[in-house]
Amino acid sequence: MNPPPAGPRPRRLPPGPGPFPRPALPALLAAVALGGGLGSAARYGAGRLWPTPAHAFPWTTLGVNVLGCALIGVLLTVVTAGPGPAHPLLRPFLGTGVLGGFTTFSAHSREAEALLSGGRPGPGAGYLALTLAAALLAVALTAAATRRVLARRAHRLDAEGERP
Repeated sequence: MNPPPAGPRPRRLPPGPGPFPRPALPALLAAVALGGGLGSAARYGAGRLWPTPAHAFPWTTLGVNVLGCALIGVLLTVVTAGPGPAHPLLRPFLGTGVLGGFTTFSAHSREAEALLSGGRPGPGAGYLALTLAAALLAVALTAAATRRVLARRAHRLDAEGERP
């Protein structure tokens, strides 16, 4: 009989929900990295399409962050309350990767600091407050709308006898 290995025992994660096995760490990291590259490229493209002049109000970053938060509200509602289990790489790829790369706290902070230090405290403070309020509202509204759509769909499927 072999003695137990020295040192702490490796922690095992519980099995993933639904029919999918828990993804291996390399697959998880690859999904986040690939999604992050796509989201960051999309954010960069938005900045190139709608550039913000120096000391102007950063409407593009505000729009990107609010849109990203709205999409996060849809994604997380579908993943957590959708009709069936989502693939375990969907949330890391789309949520952490694509939408995490698309939304940008660093540009938000830099642009707010530029407004504040550039002698525009009103727009700087307004930008900080508006981003927070609009992002939270976007998540709440899209999550609520998505829940309603999912409930209507489930009700229709139940009525048609298509759901198990």
